[in-house]
Amino acid sequence: MATENEQLLSRASTLPSNNYKRRRKPLNKTKSTPATAGLCRQGSFSREIGHAAAETYLITRLSFKLLSYLGLGYRWITRLLGLALYAMLLMPGFLQVAFYYFFSPLVRRSVVYGDQPRNRLDLYLPEDINRPKPVVAFVTGGAWIIGYKAWGSLLGKQLSEHDIIVACIDYRNFPQGTIGDMVEDVSQGISFVCNTIADYGGDPNRIYLMGQSAGAHISSCALMKQAIKESRGESVSWTTSQIKAYFGLSGGYNLPNLVDHFNNRGLYRSIFLSIMEGEESLRNFSPEIMVQDQSSKAAIPLLPHIILFHGTSDSSIPSDSSKTFVDTLCRVEAQAELILYDGKTHTDLFLQDPLRGGKDDLFDHIVAYIHANDKDALAKDAMAPPRRRLVPEILLKLARRISPF
Repeated sequence: MATENEQLLSRASTLPSNNYKRRRKPLNKTKSTPATAGLCRQGSFSREIGHAAAETYLITRLSFKLLSYLGLGYRWITRLLGLALYAMLLMPGFLQVAFYYFFSPLVRRSVVYGDQPRNRLDLYLPEDINRPKPVVAFVTGGAWIIGYKAWGSLLGKQLSEHDIIVACIDYRNFPQGTIGDMVEDVSQGISFVCNTIADYGGDPNRIYLMGQSAGAHISSCALMKQAIKESRGESVSWTTSQIKAYFGLSGGYNLPNLVDHFNNRGLYRSIFLSIMEGEESLRNFSPEIMVQDQSSKAAIPLLPHIILFHGTSDSSIPSDSSKTFVDTLCRVEAQAELILYDGKTHTDLFLQDPLRGGKDDLFDHIVAYIHANDKDALAKDAMAPPRRRLVPEILLKLARRISPF
């Protein structure tokens, strides 16, 4: 399997990866003609089509390899059918967000941040960048298997409408990579944001890190491992002091405590341990355990303020996962707090509630926290119209009932 994956990665890594450098070049002062502008657009479109085709080929091959792991048991078939029905019910909202994602000039898709095929991120920019804007570096979930940067497009759209730049970081999924690769990718994506976001109108002094579900686990690992490196005097390309706060949504932070739960939910032990590089590595990728290690004691003061959000009716990752992590962080004297949402499921906070429009407690809390010291931004938020409903209520209720998450 390793040889086949290396071949696939090698094939995909031949894609043009100089977009990042090209974006940062000074503007050419020579006057462009309609013909040259058309050629530039055609070249850019061709590159994007080439990247999409290569990535599709890679993902298709890896999907078949993944099926050989999962098999076609009854539980997985029913979950896949449930996922398909769930997506169909929410399709009215997904189509509107997809149109924005593909056609809005405010979305910069697939900005290259590294040399791996999934080392890309999407940027969601506010309409008016008259001064540097706060930034959220966001890591999507997907059970470490189906994560993709576009899953953050709804969050990116809504936060950018409140003058917050969002960078959705993509990363290698299993079986294309294991947890070590995922953490490395995300850390490299955070480094890109910290070091270049000013080129896109972002304020490098107001960067926030956020992760959802598996993305919360991966991003918290990246944050903790970075703090440990700094505390040991190792060379780093970004520092935890550049992160104003960390937002963890519906995440799991103690892997040994979750193995049996995931196995009962269909993420079988053998697969999960393959993702996590074996049972002996579970503790090394468990932030709750890492902060208790005496050898990491000097890293604790380097951590930013950590805020965890979780729904009490989350059956994918129980809310106790966030509660015990916050309790542990407070015990080692880190800055941490927990916000629970009574009766909310794993997807309510991230999908159903934002698609519903109107008041959204989680979204409002994050925006208020980011804009806390900006009176103009707070005043603008207070005058903002209610968020528009994207999916009829009856479809949201049906989707919640049949959600496989």
